[in-house]
Amino acid sequence: MGLRWPANSVGQPVRDYLLTLCVTAAVTYLLTGPVRKFAIAIGAMPAIRARDVHREPTPRLGGIAMFGGLCAGLIVADHLFNLNGVFELSNEPRALLSGAALIWLIGVLDDKFEIDALIKLGGQMIAAAVMVIQGLTILWLPIPGLGTVALTQWQGTLLTVALVVITINAVNFVDGLDGLAAGMVCIASAAFFLYTYRLWYGYGIEAAAPATLFAAILMGMCLGFLPHNMHPARIFMGDSGSMLIGLVLAAGAISVTGQVDPDAMKLFEGSERQATHAMLPVFIPLLLPLTIIAIPAADLILAIVRRTWNGQSPFAADRGHLHHRLLEIGHSHSRSVLIMYFWSALIAFGAVGYSVHSASLWIVLVIVGLSAVGLVLLLMPRFTPRAPHWAESFVPPRYRRRRREDETEDAPQGQHGHGGSQMASPEPERASVSVGVSGVNGATAIGPRSRFTDRDRAESPR
Repeated sequence: MGLRWPANSVGQPVRDYLLTLCVTAAVTYLLTGPVRKFAIAIGAMPAIRARDVHREPTPRLGGIAMFGGLCAGLIVADHLFNLNGVFELSNEPRALLSGAALIWLIGVLDDKFEIDALIKLGGQMIAAAVMVIQGLTILWLPIPGLGTVALTQWQGTLLTVALVVITINAVNFVDGLDGLAAGMVCIASAAFFLYTYRLWYGYGIEAAAPATLFAAILMGMCLGFLPHNMHPARIFMGDSGSMLIGLVLAAGAISVTGQVDPDAMKLFEGSERQATHAMLPVFIPLLLPLTIIAIPAADLILAIVRRTWNGQSPFAADRGHLHHRLLEIGHSHSRSVLIMYFWSALIAFGAVGYSVHSASLWIVLVIVGLSAVGLVLLLMPRFTPRAPHWAESFVPPRYRRRRREDETEDAPQGQHGHGGSQMASPEPERASVSVGVSGVNGATAIGPRSRFTDRDRAESPR
C-alpha cells in the first residue's frame, strides 16, 4: 500500500514532518531534566578522567530522554494521515525501533557500569543484525559503469552491519565536547532530510519515505537535547545517546542507499552524455552517508591508526581526537564546537547542493570559498576582531578590550602614588588568563579554569 500524499501538494507532508520533529524535540527536552535527576540519584556520574575536557562530574544517561523522543516521534508519525503509510509500506520503522532499543539498553548499562569495549562492539553488531532480520538491509548498490548490482543475502548483511558499526563508533568518537555530537548529527540529518525528501517528492519514489522520516525524528532528538548539552553541559548523552543517534543515522543511510531502486528514477534516457549527467543523483545516496559522517569517520580512522602505531588497542581512549587538537592549538571550547559545526555543514550541504545542481559552477565556487574561510578560522585561534573607535559604543565590551588595556598601561605614567598603583593592580590578574587556554568562551582541558566557572556552578548545581 502506497503513501497517501496529495499528488500536487508538498505543503501537507512538510507540515506533518515538522509536527513529528517538534513533538520529538519537545519530548526529548522535557524528559532530559528528570533524567538528569535520575542519573544523579543512581550515581551515573563517573569521575573525571585524564582525557576528559570537563572539570566537574556531570551526569550521563541523556540517551534515555533521546530514546523517549524517538518513540514519541514514531508514535506521532504512525497516527498522521500522510505519514502512517510509511509503516504500512515497509517494516523499516519497526526494525529501527528494535535495533535502537537494543543499542540503547547496552548504552545505558555502559553509562552506569562501564562495559568492556569488545562487549559493546558485539552488541552493536547484534543490533545491526536485528535490523537486517526485519528487512532494513542493503539489497543492491548503484556502481558507476556497471549500473545496479544486486547483492547476495550475506553480502548485504555484512555491508549493513559494517555501515552500522562504523557510523555508531564514528559518532561515539566525536562525542568529546559539550554539544558537539548532537549538533553535528543534527546538521547531518538536516542535509539528509533535504535530499531524501527531494528524492521522494521529486522522483516519486516511495521507498525514500522511511529515510525521510528517520531524518526528521533524528533532528528532533538532537534539537531537544542540545539546550541541556551546550557548554557548560548540565548532562551528557553518554554512550546510550551517542550510539543511539549513530544507529538512527546509519538506518536512514541504509534505507535510502540499499532500498531505492535507481531504475525507478527513469534517468537512463536520451544520449549517453545526458544519461551520465542524469545518473549523478543515483550515486549521491551512496556518497551522501559518507559525507555526513566524513569528520567523525576521519577522526575514527586517525584514532585507530594512531593507537595501533603507538602499540595500543584501537579501543583505548586517548586525547588525540580532532576536538582535543583544536583545544590544544588555542581554540576555546565554544569556538572548537562551532568550527566542527561549520565543517560538518559545509560537507553535508555541499554534497546536497551539488546533487541538485551538478552542472552549476557557482556551487563549487561557494564550497571553495567557504572552505577558505574555514581554514582561516581554523588557523587563527587567537584572533579577536577589534571594532573601530567610532563603533566601540555599539559592540560588546570584549571587542573594546585593546583600548581599555592601553588606557590602563598609560595611566600609571601620568599618576604617582596610590592612585596609579590602584589602576595598575588589575593588570597581572588579567594577564593570568591566557587566550586559548581559559578564554572567555569557556574552560578548556589545558591550564586554569575559566573565570566564569564559579558563576556557571552557581547557575548549574551538580
